[in-house]
Amino acid sequence: MSGDSTPAVPIVQNDWRDDIERALADFLTVAELAGHPVSASDLEREYFPAPHRAPSRLPTGRMAVYCFWGSGSWLKVGKAGPNSQARYTSQHYNPASAPSTLSGSLMRDERMKAVQGFVVAAPGDWIKSSCCRVNILVPVRLGPATLSLLEAFLHVRLMPRYEG
Repeated sequence: MSGDSTPAVPIVQNDWRDDIERALADFLTVAELAGHPVSASDLEREYFPAPHRAPSRLPTGRMAVYCFWGSGSWLKVGKAGPNSQARYTSQHYNPASAPSTLSGSLMRDERMKAVQGFVVAAPGDWIKSSCCRVNILVPVRLGPATLSLLEAFLHVRLMPRYEG
């Protein structure tokens, strides 16, 4: 060679939005194969980079799968049916509000003690200030089976730190 060195492969920072877009494109095939066809226009995305506010309500006629990204990885994937307003809007920000919340998982995770800005007594504040959130809104007419399929697919695809 002429003295040129091969450039190092750049470190690519994960783009949480690209993760979701690629996953949803593949989900359309999965839903078709499962006998629950979904069109791309049925999956409305709401991207909220950090800092974000908790949503105020689940839109009428919609169900949702929501995902949280923070500290360089997917943290939580969950779902909310049309009658699950609290699950969608507030429970993940308050560890005492329900079992299996993101804030409760963060409080129990020893690794979080080393994360700058995380205060064990106020995990919801860290979620809002440091995590990105995406809501994937799905029409109720697609039914709970399709919602569950989307949630399960995203669990497998994104491998969130806190399962369940």
